[in-house]
Amino acid sequence: MAKAKIMVVEDEGIVTRDIQNTLKRLGYAVPATASSGEEAIKKAAETQPDLILMDIVLKGKMNGIEATGQVRANLDIPVVYLTAYADDLTLERAKITEPFGYILKPFDERELYTNIEMALYKHKMERKLRESEQWLAAERERLDVTLHSIGDGVIATDTEGKIVLINPVAENLTGWPREEAIGRPLAEVFHIINEQTRRRCENPVGKVLETGGIAGLANHTVIIARDGTERILADSGAPIRDKDDNILGVVLVFQDITEKRRMEQNILNAKIQRLEAIGILAGGLAHDFNNILTAILGNISLAKIYTKPENEAFKKLTEAERASLRAKDLTQQLLTFAKGGAPIKKTTAIPELLMETAEFALSGSNVGAQFSITDDIWPVECDPGQIGQVISNLVINAREAMPEGGIIEVKVEKITVGARSSVPLQAGEYIKISIQDHGVGIPEKYLQRIFDPYFTTKQKGSGLGLATVFSIIRNHEGYIEAESKLGVGTTFSIYLPASKESLKIRKDESGKLLRGEGRILLMDDEEDVLEATGALIRNLGYEVDFARDGAQAIEMYKKGKKSGQPFEAVILDLTIPGGMGGKEAMVKLLEMDPEIKAIVFSGYSNDPVMAEFQKYGFRGVIPKPFRIQELGETLQKVLAGAIIDCT
Repeated sequence: MAKAKIMVVEDEGIVTRDIQNTLKRLGYAVPATASSGEEAIKKAAETQPDLILMDIVLKGKMNGIEATGQVRANLDIPVVYLTAYADDLTLERAKITEPFGYILKPFDERELYTNIEMALYKHKMERKLRESEQWLAAERERLDVTLHSIGDGVIATDTEGKIVLINPVAENLTGWPREEAIGRPLAEVFHIINEQTRRRCENPVGKVLETGGIAGLANHTVIIARDGTERILADSGAPIRDKDDNILGVVLVFQDITEKRRMEQNILNAKIQRLEAIGILAGGLAHDFNNILTAILGNISLAKIYTKPENEAFKKLTEAERASLRAKDLTQQLLTFAKGGAPIKKTTAIPELLMETAEFALSGSNVGAQFSITDDIWPVECDPGQIGQVISNLVINAREAMPEGGIIEVKVEKITVGARSSVPLQAGEYIKISIQDHGVGIPEKYLQRIFDPYFTTKQKGSGLGLATVFSIIRNHEGYIEAESKLGVGTTFSIYLPASKESLKIRKDESGKLLRGEGRILLMDDEEDVLEATGALIRNLGYEVDFARDGAQAIEMYKKGKKSGQPFEAVILDLTIPGGMGGKEAMVKLLEMDPEIKAIVFSGYSNDPVMAEFQKYGFRGVIPKPFRIQELGETLQKVLAGAIIDCT
């Protein structure tokens, strides 16, 4: 396979050489470099690289964003920004050029490699999609030309319903030659049935003669030719009138849409397959990113341990920790899109989650939020990541509905649903969240379809946002509804079952860690994860040994029991590429020790094992990434014999 050609646009010579060397180590070819926007455009046209790494600030009159705009418009070469700038203004300017990636300096080889491969893959898929769409458009045009040239099927009858005219197209569709068809009753020649029920359709001639108007054929109408061939038809019948408006007969004009229906189905299937492929890709990316976040968050936790709380560095580490946790929520959105997985529920304070998510979704926009939350709101058993995604999607939709700016009204209240309630929910206590905008509104004809997969009124929408929202709420045994009026605005109302559990108040980041002692076996295939998590475990007072896959973990656990130095608990990663994962290993470990205290953790936080870990013999669960406080709490409670869900 030929090496991918990567062009580097950077005005610092030392940086350029460093990136060149890195790219060559990663197996790429570097056909050219440039230090200005003008030079970049010229060399890109000459060398036709597969991808361009573009710095934003360049020497000369043209910056990287302007150069990218011309490259994308004229050369169709994907561009990944490689820059030290991450301010909102630069990001907004960069987004207009539709880059395939945005990497902040400094970066490591893994990050660079991942972004390049993703950009190359995305560009390849987009090119294939364009070629497919162009091919389909050409085929559709040829079909239209063919249909126009041969004309539609035409049959004319008298007022008694007997055929007086039939054209060659109609002859072919019915299987009746003109000589035999003329004078026969229409029903004998024009044999139509409902495709789904297989029942004979009403004679269109009788309907036209009765009403004096145009009668269209019903959907799913199939014509059965004389030889038994079936074709799907479209179009209508109309009365033939003389100059005095008297009905002389009926003319049927119809066409064979069998091929058209097949093509539309093929297009739909192609779209579904493309979305499924993107979903698989999104899940893999989220898993890998969660592993990276686990190492980052683990090292931040360690650094905080070694730093005094009053130190300025401690505050910065806390901010970095919060940012990492927000990134975790973003990966959860990818996972929900990828598989719509079962929620991993915990007792959650909805007001706090709602305000934090809404304010984050509106940051940097001309839209604000006004909150109305009653006192003593019940907690909810929910997956905070998934419910956060629901709130984020609805708030972003509300923001986009008010391009001129304004206020989104967010209300949270307690309600009791009775047996005769109009809301289709079981009787009980619920939390109702209302998100109201004052934007353009949704046409009534679309309101009943907004939660359908692939339905969208946005030019660049996927049609999956509200469908995902609906799926998440349904998986939480809740309900969502929408009310809208054009020019007035839209209100989405969410109902979530209230929890009977008391809300767990977590210690803040400076709180005392829950420490313990004993041997812990940690199994993961990522060296960075092992190193960071192992250091956290040691800082909590435990000894830790490492296994790279399930088979090694089983062997180490067995040796520990035989040697009289057993492991107090095991922590197992679910997914081990090319090896035995945590789910399979747990089966063997339970056979060896039914009382084993095991904790499952994974970057695939929506895996069914994570949601129903007890069914698989685990005593606890920790989705990656996690903080040292969560790890300490889980270990202590699992070792004490409790079953803990640390999500």
